[in-house]
Amino acid sequence: MQFIKNIFSPLISIVKFIQENFKAMLFLLLVFLIFAPTSEDELKTNNLEQIYLTGPIMEVSEVVDQIEKATKNSSIKGILLNVDSPGGSVSPSIEIAYAIKRARAVKPVVVYASGTIASGSYYASIWANEIIANPGSMVGSIGVIMQGANFSELMNKVGVSTQTVQAGKYKQVGTMDRKWTDDEVQELNKVIDGTYKMFVSDVATARHLDINNSTNFANAHIFTAEQAREVGLIDSLGVSSDAKAKLAKLSKVTKPVWNQEDKFEKLMKKISAQAAVTLSTYFPPLVLK
Repeated sequence: MQFIKNIFSPLISIVKFIQENFKAMLFLLLVFLIFAPTSEDELKTNNLEQIYLTGPIMEVSEVVDQIEKATKNSSIKGILLNVDSPGGSVSPSIEIAYAIKRARAVKPVVVYASGTIASGSYYASIWANEIIANPGSMVGSIGVIMQGANFSELMNKVGVSTQTVQAGKYKQVGTMDRKWTDDEVQELNKVIDGTYKMFVSDVATARHLDINNSTNFANAHIFTAEQAREVGLIDSLGVSSDAKAKLAKLSKVTKPVWNQEDKFEKLMKKISAQAAVTLSTYFPPLVLK
């Protein structure tokens, strides 16, 4: 009897281990199924990199870091910046623009406007080798704006006032507790005009446009993709596959292998999207028209 136990003891130990650690093993199996490569391409080192610029441009360190890493990586032969953004702050937009300019000096960069490429997001894209826009995209809005509310009437009604100690005539420029003075408006216009001139000048230089005709392509005009092509803001119309094919050609890559979206992030996006759908079913969003 002991002899039989000795023979089957390894098997008994394995079964016992599985019973005691079933949940942990099941968890590891699920992790493996989620993150395991689904094709041979995922096992290969990618030679082309797609980077996304979406939503308002405010904090761009992650996008700039992605561009710089792809620029320094000798295995990456070309960069595709996929843009769908209404723009945003000036400085972050310029950070991306200069990162693209540095990348272009090393390897081809193509920008694909998958949705909106306007204002700051257009500024961010100007130094690419080529800009390809989806036929349904909106392009342009080359302009600068600064806005502020005037709460003085509301403050008077509720009996609230401000107290200020300042040094410098324009230290309160942009305050919201009163109407701006003419001098303050002039001071703000000085900043706005200077930034606008820089924007237009950089666009004209990068896109080889006549700055003397800037009213045609700038002046905050909003263009369809075809109209933008006619005035020189983009190079051609196309969809994602066209942009990818163009970058592969410029990069001289015969067998393109693109970077894959992080599976964990993709899973989190799916969970978030499902949660949003569920919440909207029970709590319809408030829409202003």
